[in-house]
Amino acid sequence: MSKHGKKYRAAEEKINRTTYYSPADELTLAVDTSTTNFDATVEVHLRMGLDPRHADQQVRDVVVLPHGLGKTVRVLVFAAGEGATVAREAGADFIADDDEALKKIQDGWTDFDVAIATPDMMGKAGRLGRVLGPRGLMPNPKAGTVVGVADLPRTIEEAKAGRVEFRLDKTSNIHVPIGKVSFGAEKLQDNFAALLAAIKKARPAAAKGNYIQRVTIASTMGPGIKVDVNQAQSLEVSG
Repeated sequence: MSKHGKKYRAAEEKINRTTYYSPADELTLAVDTSTTNFDATVEVHLRMGLDPRHADQQVRDVVVLPHGLGKTVRVLVFAAGEGATVAREAGADFIADDDEALKKIQDGWTDFDVAIATPDMMGKAGRLGRVLGPRGLMPNPKAGTVVGVADLPRTIEEAKAGRVEFRLDKTSNIHVPIGKVSFGAEKLQDNFAALLAAIKKARPAAAKGNYIQRVTIASTMGPGIKVDVNQAQSLEVSG
């Protein structure tokens, strides 16, 4: 069993494992306990009171974080004809509109962060499920990544601005990045508030009891910090 390094142990000493912190205190701690030499990502981990085995208890949606994610998002669009022209003019980094581009992806190329498709291209994009699915890149109407030509500019803009998808996994958890350590606690709190508002809005009608049971936040390679769920759910985006 591997042991944590000195930086991790020093960061861990700043955290009281029995305390459930307010969002403001927790995010300040997440920034202060970052142990990396690079600009670490801050992630939210939520334990949900849902049973992923039931279709009526699934959660999957998107949210545009007010301060983005602090990284360049590369967008690929499956579109042809007018759709390809609109996507290119809207700032898409890659266009998959012919057999050559589709074969490149089929052969394993996935050098992009978000894939969007127009409905008429989903037949072709769907055949790439073996490559795109495991990487979370398959366009999906529920995630807002299958859109008509008229909606391509807005969808591409949102993807580049910090639109992130959240979904319940097989272990009843949701894991979502909310930005970089360099954002500071205030901007991270705004992003956190926007995420929780979207998750609460996406609550399935079949959900019973405590919808959000536990919330933990951590920076890349940093220790997890428990958050007071009630305080977290009452957050609002500032300004």
